Amino acid sequence: MADVTVRYWAAARSAAGCESDELSGATLADVIAAAGALHPGGLPMLLDICAYLIDGRPAKRTEAGRVMLTSGAVIEVLPPFAGG
Repeated sequence: MADVTVRYWAAARSAAGCESDELSGATLADVIAAAGALHPGGLPMLLDICAYLIDGRPAKRTEAGRVMLTSGAVIEVLPPFAGG
C-alpha cells in the first residue's frame, strides 16, 4: 500500500468538499475507490469521467487497476473542462 496525496480540481473539489485527501492504495483504482467512498455524494460518478495525473504524468483511467503507486505520490483529479 502506498500513502498518497489526492488533489481535487474544479468540480471534483466541489464534489469532495475539500482541496485534497491523504489516502492509501496499491493502485490508482484503489485510490479512486477510496476517494469515492470517502465522499459518496456526487464524487463517485464524477471520478469515472475525470483525467488523472500522477506526479505530473498522465495516467489512463481505463488502466487504473494496473497503475501501481508509490508512497508520496501526488494524484491530481481533473474533471472535464469546457470553454477555450
